[in-house]
Amino acid sequence: MPPEPSASQKIAKLTPLDGVFRRLDALATPVAARRIALARAEHLVLAEDVRLAAASPARAIALQDGHAVSSKDITDAGPYTPVAAKTAWIEAGEALPDGFDAVLAPDAVNESGEVMEPAAPGDNVWPQAADGEKGSLLSQAGEQLRAIDIAVLESLGVKEVSVRVPKIALVAIRQDRQPMLSLFSRMIAASGGEAANAASLDAALDDESADAVIVLGGSGMGRNDKSVTALAGKGRVEIHGFALKPGETAALGAVGGTRKPRPVLIVPGRFDAALAVFAVMGLRLIAKLSGRTRYIVQMPITLSRKLASQVGIAEFVPLARTGKNEAEPVATGTLPLSALARSDGWLMVPAESEGYPEGSRVEMRFLP
Repeated sequence: MPPEPSASQKIAKLTPLDGVFRRLDALATPVAARRIALARAEHLVLAEDVRLAAASPARAIALQDGHAVSSKDITDAGPYTPVAAKTAWIEAGEALPDGFDAVLAPDAVNESGEVMEPAAPGDNVWPQAADGEKGSLLSQAGEQLRAIDIAVLESLGVKEVSVRVPKIALVAIRQDRQPMLSLFSRMIAASGGEAANAASLDAALDDESADAVIVLGGSGMGRNDKSVTALAGKGRVEIHGFALKPGETAALGAVGGTRKPRPVLIVPGRFDAALAVFAVMGLRLIAKLSGRTRYIVQMPITLSRKLASQVGIAEFVPLARTGKNEAEPVATGTLPLSALARSDGWLMVPAESEGYPEGSRVEMRFLP
């Protein structure tokens, strides 16, 4: 007769997501900040505000190649009334010499050096401090730095930033789950974390250099499912069983003592359930550890087809766009890989909802 699963792997009840969120938030406190070169900070989350060290630009600069002029000296200039005035050739991006406040096009001065058109103060000029005064806020703590943010900050003279980079120990219980583990690694990096693959479940749970652990597989009640039992032996299991479909067998706990616990998220081994739990809980875990203020990327969209859902359990539903502002559910319940491949985003259906009729306006969320 096959052995029964251990008591610690049995699920007594499914915990509503609000309850899981509260426990996860209590466990996942922001990691220590560190300063790094700005060039290495793409996708990372700022631990401190970034402010201008000095007014930028320090002086007014030319927006185009041409002649720097003093606008008050050429008010009467025209093609038939050229004015002899002081000018200076200037290249785009150069600071205006003292006494000049505008830039004219190259052909605005004739061969005799006379100005043939007027200018207003500031014409073709980027004013002093137009990008910001000293102390101006450029990027806020809690923001994730994008490629354009890096370029802008570099242009304004920023060399280093303070960031929080949570290290996430990753382990898959079965070797055939490596594609999913690789996906987790990429999404962790895109979310501002650092993924570190562990050699075994014990190694992942014992890794004191990690800030959190994500375990893929072994969360169910089968004879070979032992991840929750292992967590109970090395730390504590806070919740086993999420009211999330798919993903009901997921677990949350911690290792490392009560002073600085390392959160442990155990996701089911099945691809669709693993993705659902990671999208709903894993991304939140990384955001809390990094101090990120906004991590859910979503857009309003209209359902082009009815969506039915079971009351009492929240549901992760992949959506595929059917038009510019429309989308349809590609599957519900157990999600085939073909449906996930066709999806452009996903929808969280609350536990208290029976779903949505066709034409409903909902929020489609996106993975990193």
